[in-house]
Amino acid sequence: MLRRILCLLPIVAVAVWLVHNRSHLSSGVRQALDGNGYWMLAAVASTLLGWVAVSFARQGTVLERLPAGRLLVTQFAAGAANHLLPSGIGAGAVNIRFMARCGLPPARYSAALALYYLAEGVARVTLLLALLLAFPEALRLETLLPEEIGLSLAATMVGAVLLAVALALACVGRVRRAVVTFTRTALTDVRSLHTRPSRVLALWGGSFAFPMLQAAGLVTVALALGLTVPVGHLVLAYLAASVVAAAVPSPGGIGSVDAALVVALVATGATAGAATATVLVYRVITVWLPLLPGALVLAGLVRWKVV
Repeated sequence: MLRRILCLLPIVAVAVWLVHNRSHLSSGVRQALDGNGYWMLAAVASTLLGWVAVSFARQGTVLERLPAGRLLVTQFAAGAANHLLPSGIGAGAVNIRFMARCGLPPARYSAALALYYLAEGVARVTLLLALLLAFPEALRLETLLPEEIGLSLAATMVGAVLLAVALALACVGRVRRAVVTFTRTALTDVRSLHTRPSRVLALWGGSFAFPMLQAAGLVTVALALGLTVPVGHLVLAYLAASVVAAAVPSPGGIGSVDAALVVALVATGATAGAATATVLVYRVITVWLPLLPGALVLAGLVRWKVV
């Protein structure tokens, strides 16, 4: 009975979310149908390839060979879970369950999860810096950031979190020992992984390919809708918006990513209306349409004890 309830939970949650946002979904679908069909198909293809890139990156975080088919399907299902919980917690939980089912101990799969997020963050920031050097005048980054009061609040929150972590490590022996054990395991795994060329290629190739494929989806949607912004500027806008939006812990980046993308596209020279339409269609293709199928797959994986 409990397993049946767990299987139904993601489907019910996603169904409620879709009903609540049905006006946005229908508007995005209508605009997508009015765009160039070939470019829209290219956006769908880049979205599908994104799950392949994530699968490679996940494989690159562990020495053991994970079952490729189940790994790929798990990433698709994790996408649905990621839109129910903030800051990638849903996707992380699904992947932890998957690696545990594959026989990895807690210290190993925790280290693998941390390495994945580290590699993805490094890849995004590296690509962003490279494009800022290539197109220094394309984007005014200050337009993506809050006003001074917002920056002060963000800095205060980051400082408070760092202080809390430092106090916990200093005062709680059990926490300190757990962190030391985790760090040792993670460093050992990282050294071992980087002696295996196949794992290095999978980890870093997948980590760099994923944000580029996401950016390619935005570019193809913009081309489908006739947005007159250079391709390099569109990629830069996506990377800048995704890095800034990562600081706002919303489920699947809903709200934070949307707003940051619109502002970023306007900063590259697009009109507010065209930018909003582009982001709406892009998010329909990459988030809303795969959401219910992903929830169904997730329910199946829970039922069959894959996660």
